[in-house]
Amino acid sequence: MIKNATIDKVNLQRTPYTPTLLLPLIAAARAGEALEPPVTVIMRELGFDSFMFGMSATPRLDHESRIYAFTTMPLKWVARYDQCAYVEVDPRVLKTLDNPFPLLWDASSERGLDARTDAFLDDAADHGIASGFAYEFSDTHYVHGLMALNSAKSLLDPALRKTTAERFGEIALLGACFHEIFMKGVIDKGIPPSSLGAPLSPRQRECLELAAHGLSTEDVAFKLNIAVRTAQFHFDCIRSKLGAANRQEAVARGITNGIIKL
Repeated sequence: MIKNATIDKVNLQRTPYTPTLLLPLIAAARAGEALEPPVTVIMRELGFDSFMFGMSATPRLDHESRIYAFTTMPLKWVARYDQCAYVEVDPRVLKTLDNPFPLLWDASSERGLDARTDAFLDDAADHGIASGFAYEFSDTHYVHGLMALNSAKSLLDPALRKTTAERFGEIALLGACFHEIFMKGVIDKGIPPSSLGAPLSPRQRECLELAAHGLSTEDVAFKLNIAVRTAQFHFDCIRSKLGAANRQEAVARGITNGIIKL
């Protein structure tokens, strides 16, 4: 995941049914202004502390998917999440995967599953993510994404749970709004992910080396004992960072630049 502050102007048309909650975000997107200030205000109104939105999409028909993301979290945490391959154990990702229902989680629901998950939860809590809400979405173009609202509280109080349930419609529209912002302001314009040029994580190098030896996504997932979708996420990140149109080009660039060896 990469932290983004601004996106090209996006002309989102409000209607009489547009929630008041989203109006500052829509105004910022239409003006091409930084999105973090209105998103921070929205999080506070909803009772959360930070926000993350990510999607796997292709900027061109002849390219494989790449990762695009926005978050109000500090860059230090973004880099740490990437380098530690936390996507493999993050319950916000795993429990919403191919699930039409949202996840409302905290320490009471997620701790004790296994040591690696607990280590992630400890690290995340130290960085202000101790509980929250997560929701996966997809569209007819096979775009997959995740929106997460995070809280620094280890336990979600009944009042916040009730408010989140009551305002789920607004929260879902927030995700839909960000989807449009990314599709129209970034992907449709062929803008590369802001992770372009970032170093590969140890896990990403491992995936790329396995691909260089002919292993498919399914083979890599089996060998590393991770979900196939998670392995695909790693390859999406690899292409995003290397600016490669497909896996073969990513392998070639990895070998040429000395990132991996055959």
